[in-house]
Amino acid sequence: MKTVESIDAYIAGFPQKIQELLKQMRKTIQQAAPEATEAIKYGIPTFVLHGNLVHFAANKNHIGFYPAPSGITHFEKELEGYPTSKGAIQFPYDKKMPLDLVKKITAFRAKENKAMKSIKK
Repeated sequence: MKTVESIDAYIAGFPQKIQELLKQMRKTIQQAAPEATEAIKYGIPTFVLHGNLVHFAANKNHIGFYPAPSGITHFEKELEGYPTSKGAIQFPYDKKMPLDLVKKITAFRAKENKAMKSIKK
């Protein structure tokens, strides 16, 4: 995929069906962490709040959600049924995206990043 400079440009590079899913992810993350800013990092959409908050990306068969390892281990039970790795969750295109869970994980990560910032002070 070619280099993009905004989340809008990233989303526009996909077929309409995938664009809708990416827009849902973006909106859900924005609602969970309204103070976060948007960026493109590692070539994918990223939300930043006192450091990287979460990333998301379209893949061949799924939307990837990257909330850092803590965002996965903390919600391990709720993520049963979704392929996960140390720092990634796969939401297959043929399943309904669990937007409420995305919101909870993002809010958890925002709280975690804010706490880490206050510790560093």
